[in-house]
Amino acid sequence: MSKIYPTILSGGSGTRLWPLSRKHYPKQFLRLTSSYTMLQETALRLTGFNKPIAVCNDAHRFILAEQLQEIGQNPTSIILEPVGRNTAPAIALSAFKALEHNSDAILVVLAADHVIEDKETFQKSVELAAEYAEQGKIVTFGIVPSTPETGFGYIQGEKSDKSALKIKQFVEKPNRIKAQEYLESGDFFWNSGMFVMKASIYLEELKKFNAKMYDSALKAYSNATSDLDFVRIAKQDFELCPDDSIDYAVMEHTELGIVLPISVGWSDVGSFSALWEVLPKDEHGNVNLGDVKNIESRNCLVQSENQFISTIGVEDLVVVGTKDSILVAHKDKVQNVKEIVKHLNHTGRSEHLLHREVHRPWGKYDSVDNGARYQVKRITVKPGASLSKQMHHHRAEHWIVVTGTAIVEIDEQETLLSENQSIYIPLGSTHRLTNPGKVNLELIEVQSGSYLGEDDIVRFEDTFGRV
Repeated sequence: MSKIYPTILSGGSGTRLWPLSRKHYPKQFLRLTSSYTMLQETALRLTGFNKPIAVCNDAHRFILAEQLQEIGQNPTSIILEPVGRNTAPAIALSAFKALEHNSDAILVVLAADHVIEDKETFQKSVELAAEYAEQGKIVTFGIVPSTPETGFGYIQGEKSDKSALKIKQFVEKPNRIKAQEYLESGDFFWNSGMFVMKASIYLEELKKFNAKMYDSALKAYSNATSDLDFVRIAKQDFELCPDDSIDYAVMEHTELGIVLPISVGWSDVGSFSALWEVLPKDEHGNVNLGDVKNIESRNCLVQSENQFISTIGVEDLVVVGTKDSILVAHKDKVQNVKEIVKHLNHTGRSEHLLHREVHRPWGKYDSVDNGARYQVKRITVKPGASLSKQMHHHRAEHWIVVTGTAIVEIDEQETLLSENQSIYIPLGSTHRLTNPGKVNLELIEVQSGSYLGEDDIVRFEDTFGRV
């Protein structure tokens, strides 16, 4: 089915999975349920069709591209949203791109951060949904509910003996009593947020029901520019686009919508309790990830990134430790994790934005220690990669090579360094770091100065277009 284009929406922030998920490294880029990240799992779910079209924000572009390349899923296109405008405009951008490749293109719209355990059944469901899409229908997958879940919206289908049902109504997240009624009725399904439809049909319906959104998205896409392997949407035009989901903008108005009920082991992994549900457990119901020991504890999720964590005699707890934060919460209260994120934001802290270990297109760095006028980082540079040619107004730097080989350029003069050698970069000097070798370059960077923020970088040249 060469006309099918998987479309991955990767704009979520995953605040309810803090401290694992951060604004600049959200849950879709994490390995939560397997050796693959959630983004990679999503892409691998639909092999056999065209390579995916991905939509993400500018800050995530290199992470997304690298993770897809790791699994051989070099995308058809990566579309960069300059601002978030919800799912309806994002899907419109994907539809414009798909139609450039095939005038009869069918989109399979997926969130980048969902779990589907039964991949074979899901792929068959996609193929069936594509048959309905060929007939001009807009198909959404409704998850057959297994519990009276209050954390999801629902779709009611009109009773029928057909595999797909005409949509009767969309309903918001219910209370417990209403959710039980939905479960018992047999015609209510969890709203998965996944869709299959012709790109042209979607755009026609969007134009019919929200002309301003259609016009703004079309103008922003028409004025897009190419940036390396990315399609950079025109910010000034896209900012004028209304902010709305596909449910409100199209699905609640169209006569073409149908729901296809499926049972595929689906989860949106929207909280730590949902993550606990989908992960393997020991004989006491505990999920243990990392260096963990539980004694007389039951039904807990305990995850450690870099330290030993132990529990004794507790039940139904979530304990998550990263390099810079620790969360302890009852499983019944994990929806409130977003309140912690709000607190961090309002108090000007950074733990909700970045991990201590920060990924960059050239590699990564780990902020090991810092004080009033100094900061120590462990920097890893990939083979063949270079940092930008840059200078700093407020800090000097001292680099010590731990493993690998480095070419250091300071004010147009190059020096080759190997293990245990070091070099000093004075304040105001133009400099660049390159790994010419075949293995990772690791070095310790000691910064000193009056201001050590990441925004004290003046770039002159950059392989990754960040000048």
